This record gives sequence, C-alpha cells and structure tokens, in this order.
Amino acid sequence: MTTDLVIKGGTVVDGTGAPGVTADVAVAGDRIVAIDTEIDGDGARSLDASGQVVAPGFIDIHTHYDAQVFWDPALTPSSWHGVTTVVAGNCGFSLAPCRPEHRELMVHTLEHVEDMSPATLTAGVPWDFETFPQYLDSVERRGTVINYAAYLGHTALRLWVMGDAGYEREATEDELLAMQEVVREAIAAGAAGFATSSSTTHSGDQGRPVPSRLAGLHELEVILAPMRELDRGVIELLPGERIKHADAYALQRTIGRPITWTALLTVKGFPWHEGMAELNAKERATGADVWPQISVRPLTFSMTMAEPFTFNMNPIFAALMGKSHPEKMAAFSDPEWRRQAQEQLDSGKFFRVNWDRLTVSETAKFPELVGKSIAGLAADRGVDPIDVVLELSCDENLETRFRSVLANDDEDAIAWLLQQDGMLIGLSDAGAHVSQLCDACMSTDLLGNWVREREVISLPAAVRKLTGEPADVYGLAGPDGRGYVREGAVADLVVFDPDTVGPGPLRRIRDFPADGERLVADTPEGVTHVVVNGTPIRVDGEPVPAAVEAKPGHLLRG
Repeated sequence: MTTDLVIKGGTVVDGTGAPGVTADVAVAGDRIVAIDTEIDGDGARSLDASGQVVAPGFIDIHTHYDAQVFWDPALTPSSWHGVTTVVAGNCGFSLAPCRPEHRELMVHTLEHVEDMSPATLTAGVPWDFETFPQYLDSVERRGTVINYAAYLGHTALRLWVMGDAGYEREATEDELLAMQEVVREAIAAGAAGFATSSSTTHSGDQGRPVPSRLAGLHELEVILAPMRELDRGVIELLPGERIKHADAYALQRTIGRPITWTALLTVKGFPWHEGMAELNAKERATGADVWPQISVRPLTFSMTMAEPFTFNMNPIFAALMGKSHPEKMAAFSDPEWRRQAQEQLDSGKFFRVNWDRLTVSETAKFPELVGKSIAGLAADRGVDPIDVVLELSCDENLETRFRSVLANDDEDAIAWLLQQDGMLIGLSDAGAHVSQLCDACMSTDLLGNWVREREVISLPAAVRKLTGEPADVYGLAGPDGRGYVREGAVADLVVFDPDTVGPGPLRRIRDFPADGERLVADTPEGVTHVVVNGTPIRVDGEPVPAAVEAKPGHLLRG
C-alpha cells in the first residue's frame, strides 16, 4: 500500500459518536487509505499522535469570512483551532451578487451589521466579481488553506434585483421571480444554500433595517423554490420581525431542504430556551428537518461608542449610524441627547442595558477603571450610567471599550442544550465583529471547558457535534466523507490533546488591510496537528508555512 502520511499511535474518534479506538491513520494523496494498528507507512511522513485524539477536521457552519477569505486564505483564527471547513455568508450578508454602483452601500451595510472596517473592506476585497457564481470563481482562483463554502445572502440578493428599493419596500411579484432565478443560478453554481435575517439586531446603512428584514414568508417561499426543485442546499435564517420561529418549520416543509436558525441562546433567569427546545422537539418528531444553532460561549462584545453594536438596537443610536465622527461626538456631548439615550436604553423594546454587567474593558487613559461596572461608577459619581460611558468615550476620542454580555450567560442551560437532540453547534461568527469579539475558538472551548472540565457531554459526542453532525446536515459526508475518519474519506483531520485542549487567551492585533484591528485567539492549547485534504497545515502546534502557501483547501460547491 502506497502512503504519503501516517498519523501514528492516536485514539481515533471518528465523528459517529462511537467510542475511540487506538489506531494509526494512513493517508495517500487527499484520502484516508487505512485505519489499523501499527501501519508501517513504508517511508511515508509520520506524525506522532501518542496520547492524543485523532478526529475529523472541525466544521464551522456559522462564519462571515466572505471578505477575509481574500486577504487571509488561512481563515484565521479558525484554522488554528482545528477547523478544516467553514460556511460563510450567514445571516444573509454575502458579498455577492453586487453591482459596482452598490459596492459602497454593501461596505457600509457590513460595517454596521458585522463590525467590518470600511477601510479594510475597500483595501482587501478585489471586487472582480458581480454575480454569485463569479464570487465563487474568484475565491477558487485565489485558493484557500482550509475548505470554504458560502451561502447566497438575502440582503445582497434584494439589492441586486431591486436596487436601492431593496432597503425601502416589499418586493413585487416580478421582482420575486427575478430573485428566484438568481437563487437558481447560485445553487446550481454551488452555493451552500441561502441565508436571511429578520432580526432587529441587524440595521445597516444609515441605521435602516437591512433589506432582508422587509421580507415576509411569502417572499421566501417564492424565491427559494429552486432549492426544492434542485434538492440542494441549506437555508439559514434569523427569526425576528417578519419571520417568526414557527415560520422556520413551515418553510422547511414547503421547501423540503434543511433549515438551521440562529440562535438558541440562553438568558439567565429567563427560560426562553426551554420553550424553543420544546417547539423544536415537537416539530422534528413530525418530520421537520430544522436545526437550531446553539453556542457554548457567552455572547460578549467589547465595543466602542464609535460603533456600539448592542446600543444600535435603540432608535436614538441607530439614527447615528452612518454619521461622521464629529457628529457622534456632538451628540454624545449634548445633555438632552444623553437624557433621551438613557431613557431608551433603560426601557427599550428589543434591548435594555444591564448597567451592572457593562464594564470598562480597554482604556489608555484610565487603566484603573478596567473591570469596573458602569453602574458602580455612576453611583460613585452621582450621575446616570450613560454619562459615565460617554464622558469616558469622549475623553478618549471614542476609543474606550466597554464589555457587555448580551446573551448565553446561563451555564446550566447551555449544559442542558448540549444534551438535546436536533441542535447544531454554531454562531462562532468568525470573520465578523472582529474588533469586538472572537468566538472562532468555539471548537476548543467545547472540548476543553465543556467536555474535560465540566464533563457535560462525552468526548465522542462533542467530536460528533463538531464534525459528523454538521457534515450530515450540509451534505458534506457524501462521496468525500467529510466529517468522518474512515477509509476512502477525504483526509481532513485534527490531532489534539484531550488533557490540555482549550481556546487560550484573546489578544488585540493589527494585521488586516488598512491597518485593521481584530481580536484573535492565536495560541490555542493542545491543537497538535491539522491536516486539510491530506496536507498537514499545522504540525506540533505550529503552522506549516509551505503548506499554508500551497493552499490545500477546496471550494466546496453545493
């Protein structure tokens, strides 16, 4: 037997949920050719996995790498944490289709909904595409280090067909049919599926609701008909204003393709997650192929008042989106504006600030305040909490950062959700909100914190949730066998130490185009080797520069 690589002496946890077995794994080309004890290898390269787990490469189904893929084909930090396949375009925010006259509008939409720097997007995206098939071709020409798939996004689709009116009104029947044809073209070209958002958290250019928020269930039923006809692709959606959670299950029965909705998060003291889990179990029992996404990390933002993502859900802050820096500074200095802002933040319909849990996280001028709660500081100073936030911010040119836990803060509820059937691990949001959060390390967090430390689920069950389960839902486990360690499958593999694996610390760096900054988890613990399509891209805990340069990843077309 001819082999190029042998991973020796590890415990193979194959992605099925079955217990691990001690075995060597032999690879020839991009395929696993043998799983057996003491494989000779006959001169093949050998990677030591003694005392470690050999698992399928992890699959991250909820990323926003649509732009970053052009300047960072390694898709970091995901690839550092054992991820070998990502799905981009989530929440309806793909870069394509996009006409030249709408590129600036698209940039500002991504600026507000996903905290992407306009300067970085302008410098880093080549814009040698307009249609969605052309976007896929552009990514494929440049290559990737790990495997890449992407949804067609609803917001981009509406702007393509309706122009600026996509931000303003419902679509006509003729426009729905035109969108339907674009969906057909994208799915046929290899889109992973279709993504949309009805969430009130998504306000785009000038603080307006993103175009997908104007769409009702009828629009989705019409434009997604090609997915039913072609029997391809996954639908990802965020329920909210027009599209409710119950609608996801009705839509799945109409279109007949899997749906995953984002996200089933927990809120301490509010058992919303139990009702949603009950709804999901009931609907799945009658045949609905719907998968809520759950997360193992608290939804934590470290934001500035230059782009206060969580506050922007309130009208007074949404009205400042798209305004200049001096205009924001003027508003923040106005006592009457502050009074109204405090009132809205305390009584908002969709978002209310917990001032006790909002803390100072990063400041150059006032390091003694780091970790202090805004409520405490306000009490000490005898002022409203918003006054503390805005005084600090204005004193540092809106560069002060404030940390808030928006949701997913009930650890017992997360543990319960991890043990429920019909849930996918998701919402890493990798590639989005890069200056405010970094949850691309979700895989190592699950294995370190929830398997080893908390013992909430078994190691084989956790590996399945990161590999075989999403592979089955997204159709990746077919002939290529992604998501599993088995003979004949593509050799996407990760070797990790179960005794030490973990996400490691976060730090802020500037390595994006136009001096863009981001938070990264660039020192994961216990991730020893990562193999993509038979090529080791990480060996003994360090990236392999030559392999990274070779870009062994594949564009995964539908």
